[in-house]
Order: sequence, then C-alpha cells, then structure tokens
Amino acid sequence: MPRFSLIVPCYRVQGFLRECLDSVLEQSFDDIEVIAVDDRSPDGSAAILDEYAARDPRVRVLHLPENAGLGRARNAGLPHATGDFLLFLDSDDTLAPGALRAIADRLAESGDPDVLVFDYARTYWWGGTRRNARAELLSATDGVFTATERPEILDLLMVVWNKAYRREFVAEHGFLFPPGYYEDTPWTFPVLMTAGTIATLDRICLNYRQRRQGNILSTTSRKHFDVHDQYRRVFGYVDSRPELAGWRPYLHRKMGEHCLDILAKPDRLPPAARGEFFRRTAELYREYRPAGADLGVLGGSYASYLLRRQAGRIGREGGRQALRAGRAAGARARRPLTWADGNRALDERLVLYSASSHQGLLGDPAAVYRKARQIAPELRGVWVVRDPEVAAALPADVEHVLLDSPEYRRLTARAKFFVNDVNWPGALVKRPGSVHVHTHRGTPLKYLGADLLDKPGARLGLDVPQMLRRADRWDHSLVANRHSELVWERAYPCHFASARTGSPRNDVLVAGGDSGFRARYGIPADHTVVLYAPTRRDYVRGGHVERIDLARFAAGLGAGHTLVVRLHPALAAGPARGAGLAELHRRRIVVDATGEPHTEQVLLAADVLVTDYSSVMFDYANLDRPIVVHADDWATYTASRGAYLDITADAPGHVTRSQEELARLFASGGWCDEESARLRAGFRARFCEFDDGRAAERVVRTLLLGEPMPAAAGRVPEPAPGPDLLAST
Repeated sequence: MPRFSLIVPCYRVQGFLRECLDSVLEQSFDDIEVIAVDDRSPDGSAAILDEYAARDPRVRVLHLPENAGLGRARNAGLPHATGDFLLFLDSDDTLAPGALRAIADRLAESGDPDVLVFDYARTYWWGGTRRNARAELLSATDGVFTATERPEILDLLMVVWNKAYRREFVAEHGFLFPPGYYEDTPWTFPVLMTAGTIATLDRICLNYRQRRQGNILSTTSRKHFDVHDQYRRVFGYVDSRPELAGWRPYLHRKMGEHCLDILAKPDRLPPAARGEFFRRTAELYREYRPAGADLGVLGGSYASYLLRRQAGRIGREGGRQALRAGRAAGARARRPLTWADGNRALDERLVLYSASSHQGLLGDPAAVYRKARQIAPELRGVWVVRDPEVAAALPADVEHVLLDSPEYRRLTARAKFFVNDVNWPGALVKRPGSVHVHTHRGTPLKYLGADLLDKPGARLGLDVPQMLRRADRWDHSLVANRHSELVWERAYPCHFASARTGSPRNDVLVAGGDSGFRARYGIPADHTVVLYAPTRRDYVRGGHVERIDLARFAAGLGAGHTLVVRLHPALAAGPARGAGLAELHRRRIVVDATGEPHTEQVLLAADVLVTDYSSVMFDYANLDRPIVVHADDWATYTASRGAYLDITADAPGHVTRSQEELARLFASGGWCDEESARLRAGFRARFCEFDDGRAAERVVRTLLLGEPMPAAAGRVPEPAPGPDLLAST
C-alpha cells in the first residue's frame, strides 16, 4: 500500500499534462500511485496518459465514458485509491521539487493527522511567481489542532489541492465532490470543520498555474450560479451534525462575501444575468441568516446595490484623488530648491544618514553614525526612513525623518553632510558646500554601474544614466582595498575622491567577540556553525536558484554542526523561503538567518562560510576563518552578470563545483586545512587591506570633522597584484 494516492483529473490539458506528471513522477519520494482520470478529453490528453502508464507502473489511467466535470472525475478516482493519504492535483499545476518528501516528513512528525494543509505559489504565464498571501497562517503552530481551535485556517483559499487527506478519514465520513462549478467549497468546509486533527506545512509544495486563458472560473457563464447550490450543500452538512452548528454565522458571512465577489468581477456573469444572481444570493442569504445577523447590502434591491457600488466607486475615486494630491504634494516637496532654500546657511553639524534604500539603521552608515555619537556628540545625526513601520523599529533615541516629508525637505536643504550606501533620490539637489559620503555596500565582485551597460539582463529595470547622475553628487567614495578603488572609479565615472578608510561595518568583525546570535537561535556553544550565504541570480526571473539540497548538506555535516542559511536580502520577502527553507528552519534542520537585519552578527557566529559569489566573503575574510566557494554555475553567472575577478582562480579557500564535492570537502575536513589557510591569507592581504577596526573613526574624523588621521594600520601584509578581469573587460 503506497503512502500517497494522487488523483489527477484531465480535460483539455495536453499542453500542460507532461509537465504535471513529470513533477510527480520525478519526486525524490516515490512511494506513490497516480490515478489519472481522463474526463473524456477531446484533445491528446488520453494518449499522453496511456503513454505514461505504459512506462511507469505507478500510473493508472481511468477513461470515463463521458465528460463528468472536475468534481465527479475526482470522485471516479477515489475508489481506486489505496494510499494512506489522498492528494488531488489539477493537471495544469505542478508539484514543487521535494514536495512529497516534505509532506511525508510532516505527516510522520505530526502523527498522521486527518488533514495536512501546505503552501502554494501562483505561477503566471508571463513567468512571475507570487506566494500565497496568507502563508503566515501555516507557520503559527508546530502541533495539531482543530478548526474550532484555529478558525482562521478556513480563511485560506477554499481549494482541495493544497491539502493531504487521510484516506480512512475521507472514507469514514463519505466525503465526495458535487457536480458543477465551485465544487471545492462543499468539500473543503466540511472536511476542515470535521477533522479531528489538522497540521500545517510552511512550504510551497504546489505551483498553481495562472493560465492566460482556459480557467473555467474566469469564463463568462451562467454556471457561476452553481455557487448557490454549493453553499446549500455546506449548510445541509452542518445541519446534519448538531456539533457543527456554531459554524453557521461564519459560513453565512463567507457565503455572502464569496457570492458578492463573483458578482463584482465583470468577466464572470452575462450582463443580463447579474440582477438575477444578486436576487438569488439575497434569497439564500436571508434563508440561512443567523439570529441577529445584519443583511447589509444584500438586504436591499439590486438597484440599491448598484447605487452603493457606484458610491463606493466615487469614494474610491475620491481616495485616488487624495492619493494624487498627496503625490503632487510629494512632488512639490521634491521640487528644486527655492531661492530661500538655496540661500540658507548650511548647518555644519547636521548629518543625514540612510541605508539600504531608507530601511533603517544598517550597514556602513550605521557604523559611522554610532562612532559619530561616541566621538563627535556635537554632530546631529538624523536618519531618513521610508515609512512609519521602519521608523517604529528604530531605537527610541535615534532621530529620524520620513522620506519626502516637509521635514525631510527642510533638513536636506540645510544639511552639511550626507552619508548613504545607495544613491539618494534623484530630486535631491546638492548644494554647494555640502558633502556626500558614499559608503557602498561591500567589496564588488559582480558588475555594477556603467559596466552593466553591456549586460542587458542584469540591468533590467535599471536606468544606468540616471544612476550615474545621482552618483555625480558623491564627494567621497569609501574603499576597503585598492581593488574596490579601481572598480568604483571605472563603474562610476564621476568626480569623487576615493577615501582609503576601510569598511566601517567591518570594524566589529576586526574586533571579534560574541554577537549573541547563537544564543538567540539556541545553537550549542560547542557546535561548528557552517554559514551558507548564496547570492541572487540575474539569469532567472525572481533571482533564486536552488544550488544545493540544504537538508542533505545539513545531514552530511553530522553531529556537532549547525547549518545557518542566509539568502540574499532581495529574496527575503519572496517565495524563496517558502520553497523549503522556512520548513527546514521549523524542523531545526537548519537555521534561517535571512531575516536578520545585521549581517555582521551572523558572520561573527559562523566558524566557516560557504558562499558562491556573494560579496559577503570579502567582509567575512576579516575574521580569518575558512571560506569555501561553491561555484557550480560560475560560467553562467559571469555570462549574465559579469565579474571583476575570477573568484574560482583567486579564491579565499577551496572551490567546489558540485554538491558531492562540497560534501566530500566537509567530510574530509579539508575545508580547514593548510591549503585553505594559505589561500585565505593571500585573499585577506588583497581585500582586507584597509580594514583595521578603525574605519568608522577614520570617516568621522577625516570626512566629517576635517581632522588629520593616519592611514590604515595595515594589519595584513602588503598585497601582491592579483589576477582580475578589470584589464580584460
């Protein structure tokens, strides 16, 4: 008896069916059976199913004598299922790699609950991907629960395919799909309300294809009236089970919201049927109305509903007008300086700071700010932040101003100093006498600035000429090494002076010490912490590519090791973490440090860094700890993005080009051998040249206070010229 029975109904999906079946049959977890139901499809779907069944004994095909519709096609597959758990997969969707293994592991961990709810992502025909907007509901608990205990679980999209169902539970209660549109509704509500145990899996297991055309729920048809019968079935189920009576107010509200949502979509109902749909919805709403429930808009006529909708449009238009007015006010705030603005005396003590596009107290600007407060308290430091949420996260004693606010405009007209690691907004006018200090965001490996002009894929959405006009405002460009100095002067052909200060954010790495990261995440003090920090890719939409199997890598490290993963910040809010990292973190297989705002705290906790082409390697080298470069797609990466040096030839440690090589390196202990130390020494000599622990002080004293200060102490040997790609690009 297999662990999973996957029921796949098929109708007019010949263009997507192979991808769907391959996504199932190529899973690493193979204790499955696939019951493919040919719903009398008029295209080539039946032949494709027979082809797969002929070559894979796990596939069984049912050919229905006539078209039954999606729900009844699923029902046809149910009697043939023998697995412990049922999964329903629409034949134009796909399972994510590793999904079945993750589902199997979570089921075993949670004691085989009646229902397991997992995450999904919408994948669009134009290539975009968007994670389920309510994904946070799946990470709220590790244990099992009932819908009564966590009713918010019913707020997820009412679909059948984001769940695994214990087959005996389904058989015991006789759950079946009704005919018609919206057949998932009278299945999902009863199943979740009845389940004695529900578990969740915070991992994207299914890719929900958003077809440009062909989605039956997006077609204009009277079949959308089926939704009324589906809710009658839901209420009929509740009425037959007195213990579920408490759900009636919730279901009544959801029914009204669902029906009005259908009515609000212009492509669902024929125009002549819209009034009838409203009236039948109102009748249903009154029929199942709980005592004391407000009928709201459904308590009146269709004409009054239209009037209220029109009023709502007027209200929304008023909101849009207010928004346009706000934008106009913002534009006025960003207009060129007036005569009065331009003739005010600069405030010689005012320093404006910003980091990571106004995201808070971060990076090099934060290090400069803290040092200025310590050794130059006469300077007034003000942070520019993008929104109230960022402002609320700042320490109480940090002065700040919101971007584009009147106060922002006033301060930018008066400030003597501007410290930032990315460019200031384009409308900011640099006054004569003001000083712009650009800190950058680490030592460059990949192409930046003007060098991206020859890399159209990497500069997608980036206006290079505009970026260079903003860089024309720089007075000082901080560098941690002579490599950076050469790159910045080439990539940003502007009139600034290079300041050999070192990277202020690296001062804490030079000093060393305990960042508290291990304690916060419960990592034992005697564990070897392996930090994996990959960068994003420009050659794929979204930027994320799974380069290694994290669970397998973590398992291979063995006892006494903890694998910490930190994705590129640009991937923190996207689907990359939902593709498995969040679930591995919950199961304590790895530690997900992607959300940590301060990279240096993560670096201090690591005993070894594994990265590909992230500039974090240059920062980490200050700790003089082993570094491994995992370069399995170096040729592709450099072709799409470009690089200033061949990191595989001038590496800070050993280079691996496959997961097997990486695993062998750690199993043998070679990651910290003498060769690793020799390579690291040369790398540090070249790229940690000016990082001596006093970079922030050097910036404050020389660039903000105008004091003389000795050059960097040179704590690493004088670097020999290293091979790079600057001369050949």
